[in-house]
Order: sequence, then C-alpha cells, then structure tokens
Amino acid sequence: MGSFRLGGMTLGSLFKKPETLLYPLEEKPAPAGLKGHIVNDVDRCILCGICARVCPAGALAVDKKARTWAIDPFRCVQCASCVAACPKDCLSMDPSATPVAAKRFEVVREVPEQPKEAAAA
Repeated sequence: MGSFRLGGMTLGSLFKKPETLLYPLEEKPAPAGLKGHIVNDVDRCILCGICARVCPAGALAVDKKARTWAIDPFRCVQCASCVAACPKDCLSMDPSATPVAAKRFEVVREVPEQPKEAAAA
C-alpha cells in the first residue's frame, strides 16, 4: 500500500513545477505574516525605555546617557511586544528576513538629540 502512494508521488512530481529553488539565483517571496526583524526610526525615538522593559527576551537595551538604542537580534524572538508598547510608534517589524551572520553581533543605533520645541510638543 505504501509503495503505491510513494510511486504516485514520484510520478506526480515529474509533471509538476519543482518545489525547490536555485537559492542564490532565486529567492522565495516572504510568506504572509512573516514578522522579520525590529527596525527603529531613531529620528522619532525619545529613549523612554518602555520597549526594553516589555521585551520578554531582554534583547533591547536603551542608554539615555549615551543616547543609544541597541538590539541583540540573536535574543529577539520577534514577538512584537516592543512595537506595540512604543508610545512614539518609532519601532516597526520589517518583513524581510534577518541577514545571515557568522558571528553574534548587536545592532546599536545612536539617537540624535531632539530639538527643544519638538520635545515639548
């Protein structure tokens, strides 16, 4: 019984489009609902630190004194709780796949000083 099913699958695959791609030359489109990785629009970031407090994996670090926002992409679980908690909506989920890396790294973004009139608004 199993060999008939296997034979049917084999013969069926001869007449269908292949399931695999020539990876370096062709890339599969991102599936719907793929969260990807966190992107910070540092021009709108106020370094409040709420994103770091709600992150269940502890992947985010906010340093107000040095004016830096950092994420460890290897600790991030793409839950998007930081995106939902951000009061300025400066965090978003980029649906592209995270780039492949040979070593662990941390993405550190320097946040520019906010103008006084923009901070008061």
